[in-house]
Formats: sequence, C-alpha cells, structure tokens
Amino acid sequence: MTAPADVPPEFLARLRPLCLGLPEAHEELAWTGVRWRIRTRTFAHVLTVDPDHQAAYARAVETDEPVTVLTFRSPLDEVAGLVAGGHPFFKPAWSPDVVGLVLDEGTDWDEVAELLTESFCVMAPKRVAALVARP
Repeated sequence: MTAPADVPPEFLARLRPLCLGLPEAHEELAWTGVRWRIRTRTFAHVLTVDPDHQAAYARAVETDEPVTVLTFRSPLDEVAGLVAGGHPFFKPAWSPDVVGLVLDEGTDWDEVAELLTESFCVMAPKRVAALVARP
C-alpha cells in the first residue's frame, strides 16, 4: 500500500511494523489518513490534521498549523492519566476510550508501541488479544 499524501512517510514507516505485527491486524486507507484494524474494529488511525478541515481534531490540539495525530483506544481507567499530562496527548470528544497523540520529532516510539499494543487488545476479540504479550 502506498503512503497517502497527508501522512508523512516517516511516521507510516514507524507505525506499520508496530500495527501489522499484531495478530490478524490489517491496514486500510481511512476517510483521511490510514487506519489499522482487527477485523472490523479500528485500533489506530493516523492522519494529518488541517485546522480548516478537521475541526474536531484542531480544537483538541489547539493549532493553526497542520499536525500529524494518532488516535487509539485505551482502557477507560487509563484515559484520564494519559490526557492529564497534556501535550502530546489530547482527548477527542467522540468516544470515552479514544485518546489522541500528536506525532513529531519528540515522539517516544517505545511508548507508542505499548499504547498501540494496548489499543489492539482493547479492540480485539479475547481469543486474539490473548495471543499478544502486553507491556
């Protein structure tokens, strides 16, 4: 699959092996950006937010410039802790278990790997999630 124009290829190069290394995970183009799914359930979505077009994201990250964001699922008891630290985390409004993360040169990719593994386990059927070593 080729990289969509709106997501920097270096971010896709980092995210693809993390997501596709999980059992039964697959990649698809989303309405914008790229998403990774376990069966029909999205566990990660990356896109570049243009404040003029994706207002829900732009308000959450408070930027006037395009920025690349990753959204993922988190256990409800961990969401507040992630978001409380502020940047690079933010809370999208559309679901209680969705967390957003701004990707930039300071991104901690080890932490991203842990968060994506947890997100996968939140969304995967229990039988499939049991195949994954959690951080």
